[in-house]
Amino acid sequence: MASKNKELTPVQQQYQRLQDKNEPKRPVLTNCIKAFFVGGFICFVGQLISMMYITYFNFTEQNVGNPTVATLIFISMLLTGFGVYDRMAQFGGAGTAVPVTGFGNSVIAAAIEHRTEGFVLGVGGNMFKLAGPIILFGVFSAFIIAIIKTIVIQYGGL
Repeated sequence: MASKNKELTPVQQQYQRLQDKNEPKRPVLTNCIKAFFVGGFICFVGQLISMMYITYFNFTEQNVGNPTVATLIFISMLLTGFGVYDRMAQFGGAGTAVPVTGFGNSVIAAAIEHRTEGFVLGVGGNMFKLAGPIILFGVFSAFIIAIIKTIVIQYGGL
């Protein structure tokens, strides 16, 4: 902060001190607690969905993950379309962004925002602006980890 103030004029430094003094304190602990409980609730719903697939559709614990994730993304997209997920995100903050439901929300929110520009250039062209880098780096990271795992298994450890 001190090095930042050296670059400012005295008037700017005075304004910065006034701004720092009058800036409202952020309720960090409260926000963390809200995010914890909202994110935990989303994960609880995901566990309920997993148990439903295992109980009623004869999935096993090894293969229940994919339909559970797809269902959670679908639910978050529906809730985003109806405006419910945005209200949850305002309350829960990062608790709604970290689970996979945040991915579904980011994809559909961009599509909804640009729907007036048409389906191809608006929805199709802008839907993956935010989610595209997530997909790209997720696939790339999975590829690198798979290579490392293959090398470790092939050569019996390093």
